[in-house]
Amino acid sequence: MGRNGRLAAGGNIVRRIGGRIGGPIGAKIGGGISGRITGPITRLMEPPPGMAFDFSQPAGEPALTPRDSISWRVFANPVTLFIGGVAAVILELAEPSVRAGVWEHSSFRTDPVLRLRRTGAAAMMTVYGPQSAAREMIARVVRRHDQVRGALPDGTPYFANNSRLLDWVQATASYGFIEAYSAFAAPLTPAEKSRGFAEAEKAARLYGANNPPLTLAQWHFMLAQVSTTLEPSDILLDFLDTMRTAPILPRMLRPMQRMFVRAAIDMLPADIRSRLLLVGRGLGPADRAAVRAMARLAERLPLPGSPPAQARLRVGPAEPQQDDFSAHALG
Repeated sequence: MGRNGRLAAGGNIVRRIGGRIGGPIGAKIGGGISGRITGPITRLMEPPPGMAFDFSQPAGEPALTPRDSISWRVFANPVTLFIGGVAAVILELAEPSVRAGVWEHSSFRTDPVLRLRRTGAAAMMTVYGPQSAAREMIARVVRRHDQVRGALPDGTPYFANNSRLLDWVQATASYGFIEAYSAFAAPLTPAEKSRGFAEAEKAARLYGANNPPLTLAQWHFMLAQVSTTLEPSDILLDFLDTMRTAPILPRMLRPMQRMFVRAAIDMLPADIRSRLLLVGRGLGPADRAAVRAMARLAERLPLPGSPPAQARLRVGPAEPQQDDFSAHALG
């Protein structure tokens, strides 16, 4: 099927989504979104003011992960990027020390849209940015996090750059993005998921993680170890309410935004949903089909000018890359 055929098929998918939502909002979505969807979806990937960056330059400089990586596929889908990001934050906020650092030392409560765009910009730079710029950005984040310290209500101290907490944050991010893509956009094999975890190692260690999971099996082992410490909280519920109601997507797409938040809950392991008192807050069959349709439509859209598109121009045709770690070793 050619490009026009794929986009026409995408329009039919979106019209069916509008029918599932129903009512006047559903009619607006079904009738008009197919011609206007590229803009709102692309804006999810744009950096906020002050963080603009041309990912097409400097020509030829590789990213921390190669163009033919699983990561480049996963992070190019803005729908599953949103879903996976919410799922990762759910798991982070379920860990008491991470919860305190994220909620008390960030702008999630006061300006969630700006915080999401900053986080998204950091993710884009980590995966698609030229290595030199990615390293500089990560170093700035590490210096900022070095100031994030405090104590839990029981007096237990926490420190954002604690390697144990960083291992968890990096692991949940990899899990969230990989699993959301596999669940809603295009299924990944266990081997492909393991590749995705392994590809994140270089950036994870730059952020300060010492033992991030490098395979799907290692993630499952870590989750089993940490799961007994995870707990529900009012902060977690506040975060989910914020993600449902904040003006992240245009008004006519807000029903989809709420579905995406439910999708993030839906993709969590059943025992984790139960532990966090989130049972019944996921997707029904019709909504699950609608989210998959949106994620698969996002796979077909070209999204010109987005960081992934610019990065492909910078690095050229896919081929094995020699990163600067190897260059240093050989030198």
